[in-house]
Amino acid sequence: MWRTLSSVALITTSVLAPLGGQAAQKFSLKSVSVDLPFGDRRFPDGPGADVVNGNCLACHSAGMVLNQAALSKAQWRAEVEKMRDAFKAPVDPKDVDAIVDYLIRRPWAAK
Repeated sequence: MWRTLSSVALITTSVLAPLGGQAAQKFSLKSVSVDLPFGDRRFPDGPGADVVNGNCLACHSAGMVLNQAALSKAQWRAEVEKMRDAFKAPVDPKDVDAIVDYLIRRPWAAK
């Protein structure tokens, strides 16, 4: 019995000894500065712009959408539904048609 207890104590000490040394190590936190791009850009005026600004800017910038290739109505609808379903974007179902219509009109491209 004594031999078993001695073996267990030796193994336990061997395993836990390195952990005691880690607790004594000091660490320091350093501040990091990050420059973020200017982000108060809104979608250009046009029918549905308020709905798009109210729903889409909650998750990403207008520039991300404004720089997308022209998509068909079905493709934009699929993108908006993906935002709602896969990414859980808080887009009201009644706003989906207005968002899609705005995106296919591309008022930013007409200027």
